[in-house]
Amino acid sequence: MFSSLLTLVKEMPPKKKARVSKRNAGSGKDDDREPVSPALKKRKAATSGGKTDESSASSGSPQYSRWLMKSEPESRFENGIDVKFGIEDLKALPDQTSCWDGVRNYQARNFMRQMKEGQLAFFYHSNCKEPGIAGIMKIVKEAYVDHTQFDRKDVHYDATSKPDDPKWSMVDVQYQRMMKRFLPLSELKKYHLQHRAKGGPLKDMALFTRARLSVQPLTTEEFDFIRSLEDKEPL
Repeated sequence: MFSSLLTLVKEMPPKKKARVSKRNAGSGKDDDREPVSPALKKRKAATSGGKTDESSASSGSPQYSRWLMKSEPESRFENGIDVKFGIEDLKALPDQTSCWDGVRNYQARNFMRQMKEGQLAFFYHSNCKEPGIAGIMKIVKEAYVDHTQFDRKDVHYDATSKPDDPKWSMVDVQYQRMMKRFLPLSELKKYHLQHRAKGGPLKDMALFTRARLSVQPLTTEEFDFIRSLEDKEPL
């Protein structure tokens, strides 16, 4: 019995402020699930043996070691609950650590399942007056079951997910530092357009090619180039 209790304690996520969320930040929508047209569903079914759900495998997909994760730094209420969670909220938590819960997009979830302890991610402020990269955090616990999918009182409750076959995962992240200067989306977009026209690290950046994803992969070149912008004057 003691062994069972110890296992349960180990699996409990870090404590957070009363109901914060990392969900869907960035799309300006109430949900980060990407809309799928009926035609696309049929094509997926034809190429996956009739399966159109989360079983889209990550096997064979590129492996990444750097990430960009979106969250909303300004108050927004869902069912009476404020889903605000900015980098200052992460910084203020015990051990400056939080579980990154509430992701309800299969591709974003699959990216989190690729994450390894010690990898770095940009904390991106989204769905706000000035979106952009605010700081850097570190993955400190690899993907495990997101408990919010089973909580009927939680804004991320998913009635279709079952405890014996959970759909959704989360990771734990820890604050590392603020950027030396905030890197706004508008500036990053200028570099993206330059690099797309003339070549450069940001020409295929997911922030612009898969903009609605709340969890996005970065190549080492993309991550290093963006970090180098801290020491440059804004465009």
